[in-house]
Formats: sequence, structure tokens, C-alpha cells
Amino acid sequence: MINSLELAKRAAKILDSRKANDVKVLKIEELTVIADYFVIATGGSTTHVRSLADELEFKLKNDETDPIAPLSTEGYDSSSWVLLDYGSVVVHVFLEDARGFYALERLWGDAPQIELDFENGQN
Repeated sequence: MINSLELAKRAAKILDSRKANDVKVLKIEELTVIADYFVIATGGSTTHVRSLADELEFKLKNDETDPIAPLSTEGYDSSSWVLLDYGSVVVHVFLEDARGFYALERLWGDAPQIELDFENGQN
């Protein structure tokens, strides 16, 4: 079974590969019981937000070594903020305006940010 950090990094990499903007992983496990990590990303349009969420769900469900489905999803109706809850990892895919309005990075400002390095094939 995949651990929380590996799942968060895998989700971030999938979102990055589909041209999500400003992908971040926040380690929140010591600040709340909600989850261990938040993955936050921005899409350029409602269609892009939906396609990012769809691709993430598809790739994680169909992973040959460690398939995982979300426990719940929310926000597909408006597609300004789609949330995919994987238990220990919660993925937030926003439109830029919604991300700025909800400001999760500021709200969870005490949470350490996990280093991501997609360009070198890591993570």
C-alpha cells in the first residue's frame, strides 16, 4: 500500500504532467486530523479544472501497482474548485480566482511545503 507522501507526490506529478499551474504539496499532518497532505493546483478554465481532476482520478484508479480511488469528490458542478479526498491526501484543483479567494496556502501557512522537482524526473 502506498504511503501518504508517495500518494501526494504522485498526484502532484500527474497534475503537473497535465499542465496544472502552481502545484504545491503541504504537509498538514501535525496541524490537523483532516489529512496528512494537501495537494493544491490551478487550472486555466473550468474545462481544464475538470480534466485535471478526471485525469488524476483515472490515473490513480488504474495504477497497476497501487490502484486507489477517492473516498469522495466535490465541486464538479461548478468546477471552480474540485476536491478529491483520498483520506490521508486531499487534492484541491482550483480556478485561479477561487484559489486566491480561499487562500489555502495562507490559511495553512504553518504547514511545511514539500519540495517537488518534476523537471528532473524526480518525485
